[in-house]
Amino acid sequence: MTTIQATAVKSLDEPDDVVDLGKGTAHLVTLGGVTFDRTVFEPGWKWSEHVKPAAGTNTCQFPHRLIVTEGTIHVLMDDGTELDLGPGDAAVIAPGHDAWVTGDVPCVVYGIDSPDQDYGKPAN
Repeated sequence: MTTIQATAVKSLDEPDDVVDLGKGTAHLVTLGGVTFDRTVFEPGWKWSEHVKPAAGTNTCQFPHRLIVTEGTIHVLMDDGTELDLGPGDAAVIAPGHDAWVTGDVPCVVYGIDSPDQDYGKPAN
């Protein structure tokens, strides 16, 4: 069981870090060893086009725990499994996937990840 050591609040409007994802932007804050993010993917965003060059992998190798609040996104897993996510959908996505916005409006996603996860940044 995880024990909360302190109470803390940070605003995603004043993030600890901002990650440029091509046609997307992630705002991140870290609290109590957990990183929270709000990511906005613009229409036309696709992981394999906009993030793959920086990540240096064929598909996204990070797990995601997220909630979609606006727009739609399609996820294609390496094993061929496909998911369509839209407003109100919560998902856990395993490593090994591509994803892209499927509508003509931005897709807004809120996620909870580990702080050592350098999503969208070059691999070391």
